[in-house]
Amino acid sequence: MPTYETIATEVSGGVMTITLNRPDRLNAFSSGMTQALIAAFDAADADDAVRAVIVTGAGRAFCAGVDLDRSDAFTTAKVDPKATDPAIWSDPGNRDIGGLLTLRIFQCLKPVIAAVNGPAVGVGATMQLAMDFRLASETAKFGFVFARRGIVPEASSSWFLPRIVGISQALEWTMTGRVFGAEEALAGRLVRSLHAPDDLLPAARALAEEIATSAAPVSVALTRQMLWRGLGLDHPMAAHQVESWAIAARSASGDAAEGVASFLEKRPARFPDRVSADMPGFFPWWSEPEWA
Repeated sequence: MPTYETIATEVSGGVMTITLNRPDRLNAFSSGMTQALIAAFDAADADDAVRAVIVTGAGRAFCAGVDLDRSDAFTTAKVDPKATDPAIWSDPGNRDIGGLLTLRIFQCLKPVIAAVNGPAVGVGATMQLAMDFRLASETAKFGFVFARRGIVPEASSSWFLPRIVGISQALEWTMTGRVFGAEEALAGRLVRSLHAPDDLLPAARALAEEIATSAAPVSVALTRQMLWRGLGLDHPMAAHQVESWAIAARSASGDAAEGVASFLEKRPARFPDRVSADMPGFFPWWSEPEWA
C-alpha cells in the first residue's frame, strides 16, 4: 500500500481501513486529504484483495470539518459573486473539493462503511453521505453547519442527504446548522447503529467481513452501482433493463455456478470472478456527466 501524509491505510482480511490521520487538528479536511482519499479509493478498486472499505478517524474526532486556518478553506475559486457570465461559473477551478471526494466514493466498486468515532462536522458529515453504511460511537456528534458559516452545503450533499434522511429532516439540519448528537442522528436515519466507543470498529469490521467473506465481489460491485444510480432513474423500466442485463450476465458466470454448488453442498462459496477482470461487457451502462 502507498503511504500518505494525511491518512493511514491498512488491508487485513479483505478489508481496507482508511483512517483520517491529523489527530492534532481533529482530522481537519484539506485539499491534500482530498487527494489522498481519492488515491486510496483508487487503490481499493484496483486491488481484488480488498472486498470492503472502512473509513474512520484517528484520535477523538472523525473529522472536524474543513481546516479553517487556511485562507482558501472553503474554495480556491476567486469570483465576483454577482457575475452573470456563464463561463465564469463553469470554470473547473470553481469545483468544491468535498464534491470531488464524494463523487469518487459514489463511483467506488467496493462497499464503504463509515465508522464515526467522534465529531463529524461540515465536510466531516457530508463526506459520509456517499458511503453505504454509517455506524457511530455513542459519543459522536454531527453538524451540517454551513449556513452558520455563511456558506451552503457541499460535497454533493444536496443530492445525497435528502435521499438518506428525507427532505424535511435534511432541511432542518442544514437550515439550522446545529450540531446534534448520535441519538438524533440515529432517530433521523443518518446512521445505522450506535456503539460504545471501544465496540465501534469491531462492529464496522464485522459488517465489512460479512460482505467480504459471503458475497461475490462482482455481484457486490454491480449491486452497489445499480442501487445508488437507481435513485436518479425516472421510471422503473430503466431499472428493469439494467437488472435484466445483470441477471443474464451473472447467471452465465462462474460465480453463479459456484454460488449454486456451494449452497447445495452446504459449504462456503469460493467465488472465482474478480472486479478487476470480470465485470460484464455492458458495464458501465451510464455516461458520466461532465462538469458544467
